[in-house]
Order: sequence, then C-alpha cells, then structure tokens
Amino acid sequence: MFSAARDIFRRRPAVGPATAAGSYEVPLYTNAAYYPNWRVYRKQPPSSLRLGFISHVFYAFAWVKEDGTVYLSDEWADTQMPVDGTEGCLRAFVQLKQQYCKMKVILSIGGGGKGSENFAGVACSRSSLDTFARTARALVDQYGLDGIDVDWEHPADPKQGKDYVRLLAKLREVLPAPQYVLATCLPAGQWALRNIDLSAAQKHLDMINLMAYDFAGPWGSETGHQAQLYGTPTSGYSAVDYVLMQGVSPRKLILGVPVYGRSFLGSTGPGQRYTGTGGEDGVFDYSDLPRPGAQEMLDPQAGAAACVGADGGFVTYDIPATVKQKAEFVTSSKLGGLFYWHICSDARGPRSLIETGYNTLHEM
Repeated sequence: MFSAARDIFRRRPAVGPATAAGSYEVPLYTNAAYYPNWRVYRKQPPSSLRLGFISHVFYAFAWVKEDGTVYLSDEWADTQMPVDGTEGCLRAFVQLKQQYCKMKVILSIGGGGKGSENFAGVACSRSSLDTFARTARALVDQYGLDGIDVDWEHPADPKQGKDYVRLLAKLREVLPAPQYVLATCLPAGQWALRNIDLSAAQKHLDMINLMAYDFAGPWGSETGHQAQLYGTPTSGYSAVDYVLMQGVSPRKLILGVPVYGRSFLGSTGPGQRYTGTGGEDGVFDYSDLPRPGAQEMLDPQAGAAACVGADGGFVTYDIPATVKQKAEFVTSSKLGGLFYWHICSDARGPRSLIETGYNTLHEM
C-alpha cells in the first residue's frame, strides 16, 4: 500500500488555483515536513529520507542578524559538508527534486530561542526589512529554492503583530506568487495568535503552518496530552476554529503534527503531577516509541495517544490512528493539509505518521 501511494504522488498532477495573489499550484492536499539541519550529524542526510509522501520540505533553520541579514545557521552542514554526492544539505535536497518533481524545498527562517530573537527589531525598521527581504531572496536564488517560511516564535504584542504583517508584505514583494511559496509557522495558542491580524497576514501567504502541539510540557505543573485534536482548553480543533474565525482561508491552513513524544516521569496519565522528564530534554523521537515494555494507549475522543512505563513515565504523542483522525478532520474541514515536525523522527512502514497522513488525505 505504501509504495503504491508513493508512485501515485509522483504521477499526481497538481491542482488548485495559480492565478490569485498569494496562491500557487499545490497537490490535492499538502503533506509537508520540516528537516532540522543538525540531524545530518546523526547520519540522516536527505537521501536517507522517504520523500515520496512529502509535498514540501521546510529546511530548518536560517537565522537573521540584527541588521536584517538572513544567514544560514550552519554553513558546514548547509552548504559545505559532502552530502549525497554534492556540497551541503541544501543542494542535496534540491537535487532530489529531479526524482520527486512535485516536491518544494522551502528555507525556514527563525525557530525557537536564538533563531527568533532579532525578528522584532528587524521588523520595525524599514532599512532592516529591506535587508531581510533582499538577503532572503538571495539565498532562494543562490540555492534554487522554492520559497521562504517565516518561523518567528512569536510576535509578543499587537505592535510586533503589525510589524510581522509588514515583514510578510515585504517578503511577498520580492517573492511573488505563484513563482515562489511564502509560508509562516505560528503557535496554536490564542495567547500568541491574538497579537496578529491573521486576516491581513494571510493575504500575503500561501501557507500558515499551525503548530497544534506542545499543549503540555515541562513548563506546566500538570501532565496533559501535548497534541490532542479535541478537548479544552487547548486542542487542534479549537486552534483551527479560532484562526478560521479571524477570516483565514481554510485552504491556507496546515495542521501541525508532532513526530515526538513529551515525557512526564512519575505519572500515568493526563491531569497529574509529575516528578521530572525523561528522554532528551523531556522528548523522545517518535521512532523510539512506545518505550520498551510500555503500554500504548489511544484516546479516540481526544484524538490523542500515549504510553506509560520503561521509563519515560507518561509519554504523550501521536500514532497512526490519531494522525488518521487529524487527516480526516483536515479533509472534512477543507483545510490545506498536514505538516510534521520533523521528518527524521518518523518510523518506517505501517507506523509511519507521514505515510499515514498522506494516504488518509488522498484516499480515493
């Protein structure tokens, strides 16, 4: 089933409008994934990935200097390291477009921590904005990329929200549709989204990647499902509902799926106190789940899954059954598709979240 779906993707013609501002030709549904450049050091170069189910690769990350200059965060990994018969992971992805002719390669700018720390200062300065747009476009042209993803995490107040929209507008000027893709990645919480005029922002964008995960983590006092589709006060459903109520076109909205689990030691389910976290900084790659000897559980009402034991404690994550629910929610709500953070953490075969998402989105 999985190899057949891959062949269908390679042959499937793109559909959708390509003439309206901020739109471009896309597969029937987007099934996108982020690639963090540091994973090449774990022997996961582009050639090792199963890309036949991927419509867009978001290459993470480029960063931005105080003066607005966009630069690659790891020049060795990105452009110099011998990878897949070429120099650097960026070129390695671009050369794979000969094999996966519908796949787009997008440079993602920002990310958490250092990656986003200069956005606010750059976005409020006309000269810095000009530099930002010019240098972002230069990287796209230099490496033969298909566009830019703005991953500013995140505008902290309404003033920064307005500057964020100005930044998107400036990028759209230098990356016109439909030739280039302009995307953004945003938190799913209203605490962040309320600072942005989403209706104004979406006019400049082709895709809004909604990070419908990290609803629970070590910053909270109790455990919870980190990426539940349904439930209160936070869920994928409630986040999508809020964004659509702000006037965003459903087809531009891409629902995020975590390809990792969050760990809570000393607990066995949601709504409990916990004693610490397991894994690497509280996270396990999905490919390492369930933990050996742990019991995997599905909560279909919440659209969430978890395992307990050996010894990640309570680990909350997505499984094929919950990704199928999310993909069916996408198609019934007429959203644009799914994206995954990140492709290197996925499993192979029937447990693959990315393959499950693709196959469900494109069920005939």
